Amino acid sequence: MAVGFDKGFQMHAQGMVLRTQRAEVIASNIANADTPGYKAQGMDFKEALAQASRQQQGTIYKTNEKHFDIRTGSEDFLKYRVPDQPDTGDGNTVDVQMERNLYLENSLEYQASVQFLNGKIKAYKKVISGGQ
Repeated sequence: MAVGFDKGFQMHAQGMVLRTQRAEVIASNIANADTPGYKAQGMDFKEALAQASRQQQGTIYKTNEKHFDIRTGSEDFLKYRVPDQPDTGDGNTVDVQMERNLYLENSLEYQASVQFLNGKIKAYKKVISGGQ
């Protein structure tokens, strides 16, 4: 009986890649908080993950059948944020406090994914070793 490691890990791997990309977008927003005319961007994580899931079910190009395909196409889900604060006159739409909160939330979700994967790996190791 074969254990489907790819089925067990692929979605989580894609989720972690998306969270990494989301962190990069948020960090870019924070870095450009003082750049005149910079428009803050955000990623619709749920839509990006759903798209990655649909890609997983379809035919995907891989260099080896045992490799995970973690291309996400997350660029399609980048959108400009609607500013919550009034325009300061320079056209910049970054709300630094909101971006920091989003970065922290994304970081916690990433860590939760890592812990979940670690638990899954430990469970697989236990099954393979016969519970020892």
